[in-house]
Amino acid sequence: MKSRQIVVTAVTATVFAWSIVLVTVGQTAAVAALAPALALTVQQIVHASRSHTAPGTGNRVDAAKNP
Repeated sequence: MKSRQIVVTAVTATVFAWSIVLVTVGQTAAVAALAPALALTVQQIVHASRSHTAPGTGNRVDAAKNP
Protein backbone atom coordinates (compact mmCIF):
# COMPACT_ATOMS: atom_id res chain seq x y z
CA MET A 1 0.00 0.00 0.00
CA LYS A 2 1.32 3.43 -0.88
CA SER A 3 1.82 5.95 1.90
CA ARG A 4 -0.80 8.20 0.30
CA GLN A 5 -3.37 5.41 0.46
CA ILE A 6 -2.53 4.79 4.10
CA VAL A 7 -3.02 8.47 4.95
CA VAL A 8 -6.31 8.67 3.05
CA THR A 9 -7.57 5.51 4.76
CA ALA A 10 -6.56 6.78 8.20
CA VAL A 11 -8.21 10.17 7.68
CA THR A 12 -11.39 8.59 6.36
CA ALA A 13 -11.57 6.15 9.27
CA THR A 14 -11.05 9.03 11.71
CA VAL A 15 -13.84 11.11 10.16
CA PHE A 16 -16.31 8.23 10.22
CA ALA A 17 -15.31 7.22 13.76
CA TRP A 18 -15.88 10.80 14.91
CA SER A 19 -19.30 10.77 13.27
CA ILE A 20 -20.18 7.57 15.12
CA VAL A 21 -19.05 9.14 18.40
CA LEU A 22 -21.24 12.19 17.76
CA VAL A 23 -24.27 10.01 17.10
CA THR A 24 -23.55 7.94 20.20
CA VAL A 25 -23.49 11.00 22.46
CA GLY A 26 -26.68 12.36 20.93
CA GLN A 27 -25.31 15.01 18.60
CA THR A 28 -27.35 13.91 15.60
CA ALA A 29 -27.84 17.54 14.52
CA ALA A 30 -24.08 17.90 14.16
CA VAL A 31 -23.87 14.73 12.10
CA ALA A 32 -26.77 15.89 9.93
CA ALA A 33 -24.93 19.16 9.32
CA LEU A 34 -21.77 17.28 8.41
CA ALA A 35 -23.48 14.73 6.16
CA PRO A 36 -22.87 16.66 2.92
CA ALA A 37 -19.19 17.03 3.78
CA LEU A 38 -18.96 13.32 4.55
CA ALA A 39 -20.63 12.47 1.25
CA LEU A 40 -18.22 14.73 -0.63
CA THR A 41 -15.30 13.12 1.20
CA VAL A 42 -16.42 9.67 0.07
CA GLN A 43 -16.90 10.90 -3.49
CA GLN A 44 -13.42 12.47 -3.55
CA ILE A 45 -11.82 9.32 -2.16
CA VAL A 46 -13.52 7.11 -4.73
CA HIS A 47 -12.48 9.47 -7.51
CA ALA A 48 -8.87 9.63 -6.29
CA SER A 49 -8.59 5.89 -5.80
CA ARG A 50 -9.59 5.06 -9.37
CA SER A 51 -6.82 4.27 -11.77
CA HIS A 52 -5.65 7.17 -13.91
CA THR A 53 -4.26 4.94 -16.65
CA ALA A 54 -7.20 5.47 -18.98
CA PRO A 55 -6.49 7.73 -21.96
CA GLY A 56 -7.90 11.23 -22.02
CA THR A 57 -10.65 12.49 -24.27
CA GLY A 58 -8.21 13.55 -26.97
CA ASN A 59 -9.32 17.18 -26.83
CA ARG A 60 -6.03 18.49 -25.55
CA VAL A 61 -4.65 21.73 -26.90
CA ASP A 62 -0.94 21.95 -27.61
CA ALA A 63 0.94 24.80 -26.01
CA ALA A 64 1.67 27.70 -28.35
CA LYS A 65 5.17 27.53 -29.77
CA ASN A 66 7.37 30.61 -29.67
CA PRO A 67 9.07 31.43 -32.99
